[in-house]
Amino acid sequence: MKQTLVQKAYPVYSLELGRDETNFGSVDEIASYFKQCIEAHRYACFIAEFDHYAHTRSLPEGRVDRDIRAAKNLVFCFGIALPDPHVLAVRPRSIGIAETSDGFLVTFMEAPMPVANTAMEDWAMGLRNRRGKAA
Repeated sequence: MKQTLVQKAYPVYSLELGRDETNFGSVDEIASYFKQCIEAHRYACFIAEFDHYAHTRSLPEGRVDRDIRAAKNLVFCFGIALPDPHVLAVRPRSIGIAETSDGFLVTFMEAPMPVANTAMEDWAMGLRNRRGKAA
């Protein structure tokens, strides 16, 4: 097996939301919002919802940080191009949603495609719903 670096390293984007910064009250509500965003996007294709919290808690050796109350990943793909088979290693995309005692943390890895990054940033910022604070 050969290990190679395809394209660049992928930094992670994260958005922390206090409960007073969003009208969404749960990971499930946020996941539903993102799923609607994905399905409405011209290039995006929804693949799956993964309950990372439930999976990890179900394992005898599974460990979840005590501050995490819920955690899900939405898996999807922006299928604009498939320039070579190595790109498959960094696809599909995933948005992580975690609920903590303070609020929510939304994370995703930077995509090598500006259209995808812009869409994911816009979707995440759409979670700020001007309840208590201005967005």
